[in-house]
Amino acid sequence: MARTGHRDGFARDRLPPPSQRPDLILDRPELRYPERLNAASALIDGWRDRGWDERPCLIGGDGDVWSYGRMRDTVDRIARVLTEDYGLVTGNRVLLRGPNTPMLAACWLAVIKAGGVLVPTMPLLRAPELADMLKRASIDMALCDTHFLDDLEEAAAPSLRIVGFRNGELEHRIATKPAGFTAADTANDDVALIAFTSGTTGTPKAAAHLHRHLLAISDLSPRSLLGTRPDDVFCGSPTLAFAYGIGGLLLFPLRIGASVILLERGTADRLLEAATRHRATMMFTVPTVYRGMISRMAEDPALVEGLRSLRLCVSAGEPLPQQTFEGWREATGLEILDSLGTTELLNAVLHAVPGDVRPGSTGKPVPGYEAMVVDDQFRRVPPGQVGRLAVRGATGCLYLDDARQESYVQQGWNLTGDAFHVDEDGFFWYHARTDDLIVSAGYKISGLEVENILLSHEAVQECAVIAAPDPVRGTIPKAFIVLRDGLHADDHLAEELQGFVKEHIAPYKYPRAVEFLDALPRTETGKVQRFKLRRRAWEPEDGR
Repeated sequence: MARTGHRDGFARDRLPPPSQRPDLILDRPELRYPERLNAASALIDGWRDRGWDERPCLIGGDGDVWSYGRMRDTVDRIARVLTEDYGLVTGNRVLLRGPNTPMLAACWLAVIKAGGVLVPTMPLLRAPELADMLKRASIDMALCDTHFLDDLEEAAAPSLRIVGFRNGELEHRIATKPAGFTAADTANDDVALIAFTSGTTGTPKAAAHLHRHLLAISDLSPRSLLGTRPDDVFCGSPTLAFAYGIGGLLLFPLRIGASVILLERGTADRLLEAATRHRATMMFTVPTVYRGMISRMAEDPALVEGLRSLRLCVSAGEPLPQQTFEGWREATGLEILDSLGTTELLNAVLHAVPGDVRPGSTGKPVPGYEAMVVDDQFRRVPPGQVGRLAVRGATGCLYLDDARQESYVQQGWNLTGDAFHVDEDGFFWYHARTDDLIVSAGYKISGLEVENILLSHEAVQECAVIAAPDPVRGTIPKAFIVLRDGLHADDHLAEELQGFVKEHIAPYKYPRAVEFLDALPRTETGKVQRFKLRRRAWEPEDGR
């Protein structure tokens, strides 16, 4: 490890011991970073020398456009406020709370440029969740959008300094500061970011990321796989507290001098409108939003014309159903590039490749990463056999003070918790989370396969299939189904859906239990909280 630039050693002191850390692959030329590195400075300080100060950088949902010069100067003034007015010491953790706006992005970068450790949080988290993060990361300062103060104030200990932005205290203070700020002298392996996982499997984990990680994910797949360009206009729905959003809606565009649209609420309607108005070329969103846009274009075919500027569409966050892939291609003529990433690895590690998409497959390893499928004894399995996904590359899992590090990192590889098989051509095919793979009477059943069939039925809006207890078979597939508007749930419809699945795939895979819900439980990032559905299936009294 390089000499740290942090005076406050909280984060570094709580990293896993070297024996529990993943192997890294850093031999690519684009990953050769200097020992002294401040990621925020590397992202924004060089554009002035290129004469790009007037180029558009951040585009707010209200249409307000921040140039690269305005963005950098705002970042520098915030960094001055943090260090000069509030006494931020390098290594101090700063919580950030708010929806996607240019000011949130400026705060995001300012904390890191000042040498702080950023702790971004989903804007809709509630007080108990925030209180847990404040305690676990030992946070004394928070930057919060003034529209989202209530829950944070309820969660805060008296010692927490909360600074509001968007017509708040922060704007008043930066108005008194000159532009220009010398970035903190941080090491490339100093912690820059603590990202809490979204909680799809229970208690969120605190995943640390280093300064070089922020650049590595920006220098690998965006350039070599997606072919991003300075004239690109990025858009999407994920929050900048979510690894998917951090990459696609902040780091990727800023690294190449492109522009990005930041929406406070990334709904299908808002994304369609913004992509049309600003002639977006790159889209990063989740299957749920793609489905919403498909429905809107079916109602109003003229909306398709507004998306003609798009050249690449990426999906992550949840499995991409075949029906959604086909519906988007039929509506727009574009293929959705599926991908799989994790908070622990910060961005995608498997990705569909433009021009070589195999519908239904998640794709191949991202440049800079290796992936394989292994069994429970960590032996590589042959093509076609389902096993556990193991990955290693330029980034890796670094949980802070968490015993779960030992199960996530084994033999130097990151075990993502996903069940895959790889085919003879090297394409990876997702089946389920490893704890969602259904074993019923000796048969292994992929819940995703059953979900894809159910989603092709005209009555089904959303669904999730998990393992439910059964006295004879051990477990059985159980489907939780959300119907389209105006349809009535009853036993007859449940039987119809069960028969529909039997007609399309092997009968033993059909959901032997069906329960209708008004909505699936989801995290703020849009992922289905399957652990809640499993709890509902195994402990029926909960939530009934």
